[in-house]
Amino acid sequence: MKKIIASAIMLIGLTFAAQAQDISKNAIGLRFGDSGGFGGELSYQRALSSNNRLELDLGWRNRSNYNNKNYDDQAIKLTGLYQWVWNIDGGFNWYAGVGGGVGSYSYDDNNNSYNDTFAFAAGDIGIEYNFDFPLLVSLDFRPEFGGSGYYKNNYGSDVALSLRYQF
Repeated sequence: MKKIIASAIMLIGLTFAAQAQDISKNAIGLRFGDSGGFGGELSYQRALSSNNRLELDLGWRNRSNYNNKNYDDQAIKLTGLYQWVWNIDGGFNWYAGVGGGVGSYSYDDNNNSYNDTFAFAAGDIGIEYNFDFPLLVSLDFRPEFGGSGYYKNNYGSDVALSLRYQF
């Protein structure tokens, strides 16, 4: 029994002590998600150490007559996340992060106009693959929690696929 407990402790310790394979110093690309209609985002990652990085995403939307309704809708959102990266095997990594952001939107349905700004807190968890050439592909889930003016129920989330060029 002591051997099993010791083995379990060692396995847990190795899991948390595992270092990520060297992550790229910089990566820039697109993050394709839903995020309350923001859709695509410009995405930039900057390595801070061998297994930590900062991610900045700029999302926007500009749509008219959406869902057969006569209105105009514009919005912009900036998200910043601090991420921890762990190597799974070879080029596969998984990561988790926390952060937040700010945004602004305007809405006009020909009867009423709304303008507001918002701030939000965000989390992030995902998996990525580093190819032998400078391409990083990732899939992540990002829940966002905001205050006044942030969506209708102060919560938003999305699942996104990202493609980034590493340099």
